[in-house]
Amino acid sequence: MTTLFTVIHIVVCVSLILIVLLQAGKGADMGAAFGGSSQTVFGSSGAGTFLGKLTAAIAIIFMLTSITLTYTASRKTSTLMEGVTAPVTRQAAPVAPSPAQAPAAAPSAAPAQTTPAAK
Repeated sequence: MTTLFTVIHIVVCVSLILIVLLQAGKGADMGAAFGGSSQTVFGSSGAGTFLGKLTAAIAIIFMLTSITLTYTASRKTSTLMEGVTAPVTRQAAPVAPSPAQAPAAAPSAAPAQTTPAAK
């Protein structure tokens, strides 16, 4: 469903751009006064009202698809790391001392006796 709204949104965007570019600017009448050709494709006064209404309709569709796409994107709970698993790391098992290596003898608990040095 989101793909359908995205395709509709892109088509509406491109058509809105083209319709706005087709409209005559405010200074179009001044250009016609100095020898420019008049645009009578939509009639004498029909161009302004027809393109104006068409622009308003396409702009409303653009707003509705924008709001719909924003709503569906905010309801989605996916993250960037959704399908990624953590890397598996191997931990070395503790190695038991081999029987050939005997542990060092513990020091005795009795204090060592010292002999007085002969003078």
